[in-house]
Amino acid sequence: MDWLTGLTQARATGTPGILATIVEVRGHSPRDAGAKMFISSDTASGSIGGGNMEATVTQRARTMLADGADTMVETEFGLNEHARVAYGTQCCGGTVRVLLEPIGRRPTVAVFGAGHVGQELARILSRNDVILHLADSRRGIVDDALATTLQAGPATVHLHTLPAPETLIATLPDDAHVLILTHDHAEDLMLCDAALRRGGFASLGVIGSSAKWARFRMKLAAEGHPESSIDRIQCPIGAPDLTGKHPAAIAISVAADLMRAFQKVAP
Repeated sequence: MDWLTGLTQARATGTPGILATIVEVRGHSPRDAGAKMFISSDTASGSIGGGNMEATVTQRARTMLADGADTMVETEFGLNEHARVAYGTQCCGGTVRVLLEPIGRRPTVAVFGAGHVGQELARILSRNDVILHLADSRRGIVDDALATTLQAGPATVHLHTLPAPETLIATLPDDAHVLILTHDHAEDLMLCDAALRRGGFASLGVIGSSAKWARFRMKLAAEGHPESSIDRIQCPIGAPDLTGKHPAAIAISVAADLMRAFQKVAP
């Protein structure tokens, strides 16, 4: 697999990685300047020349990923029998400088409910570099015009029509942000229950009033969820300092709160 395919697939799934690029060659080298490879925690695509240099770059890239590095690093390799090596000698005779560039994980956001607020929120999020899931149990709620708009932005957008939307919960990554704003309070409650049972999400939120949330708290506790788990659900959703009941205003408030959450965990 070439490096661009590997990078594209990683971006689509939100997998972080390191893009390694030969930026300078002095003397002889298996690959010229501009050769690239993309390295994730468990895969690598493309090649910068093989041998000790490529194996060492791969190891350093994975160490950077494990450490959560967010700055570019340059490293230099001597391709001769006198150079210090860990994975075998290369005797091309040249010197190669390689740039290691972190490509961060994109946030994943799952919006359950494609009503007025859900659609407004999806429009905003689609203009950001995220992986967006928009799910609704009602067929035809997302028309072609909205689908085209959502697909036009930098986000990777997945549209779901799911009679049982809780099935999507199990497929989301552990660090996803889950927002529940369906047309049906019973569906909202069911999704809250499924999300708490699944666990591991970066954030959980459900749209609603304080009265709705009081009822939900009681019902979730009756289902056996401890208070500490229930407390992870934010209700109402959105930035508390941005108020308004119009769908667009609510969506802006929720998106602003998400952006703050993204910045807190950015590598």
